[in-house]
Amino acid sequence: MCARIIDINEKNINKYGLFCKKSQKKQVGYQNKVKWIKERFKEGLRYKLLLVKEGERETSRGFIEYIPGKYNWRGIKADGWMVIHCIWVVGKHKNKGYASKLLEECIKDAEERKMYGVIAMTAEKGSWLPNMKIFLKHGFKKIDELNPYYGLYAKAFSEDIAKPQFSSFSKEKLKKYGKGVTILYSQQCPYLTNLVDDLERITKEKNVNFQTILFKNAKEAQQNNIHPYGTFCAIFDGEILPYKPGIKRELKNLLNKK
Repeated sequence: MCARIIDINEKNINKYGLFCKKSQKKQVGYQNKVKWIKERFKEGLRYKLLLVKEGERETSRGFIEYIPGKYNWRGIKADGWMVIHCIWVVGKHKNKGYASKLLEECIKDAEERKMYGVIAMTAEKGSWLPNMKIFLKHGFKKIDELNPYYGLYAKAFSEDIAKPQFSSFSKEKLKKYGKGVTILYSQQCPYLTNLVDDLERITKEKNVNFQTILFKNAKEAQQNNIHPYGTFCAIFDGEILPYKPGIKRELKNLLNKK
């Protein structure tokens, strides 16, 4: 099975597209992501597609997205480091070393840019964030953690470097959002537009207050003060609902109990 990795940029993004929602390019979420990523290219973001030959057809089956720490969209203090937003290989192409090749591209790029190293935020369970196993395999070490199951892993290019860390978060900050459902999100993930619409519909069916806050830049995502995943956070009556498979069902159940 033949495979290659290509850089997506301003010149070829229309030809190759993005990985997530690639079969739904006309949807608002996909279009929002394209606009978002074009702005991030100016900040040094790299987006690499894994293209695999299947019969006579070449198609994308994975990708990696990373950006210099100053501009990362996670609740991480990481100036001088490269931050991985996403890494994903799907289906029968898993366990063939493709994720390692994508990660190696990022490490090589960070070295060439003379950065301190590469970091990634992970989750041990119940999240769309990557598992730590791929990073441990490539010499990353845990440098910070946050309840209930978030980890920060780093591959430093030198030992005498101050390590990145999660930003400060406080449950007290949740109080300002009041009762009902509040969604904090960005356009970094193309699936979020539909998800936010669904959560709004579910909430309003129960006549519960609903509001959204869209992060407009990396600083807002990094310093949101309540959650490390600077791409999405749902708050219900002062409690955080982690972004994970089944969040719509979880919110429905909570609203039914209200």
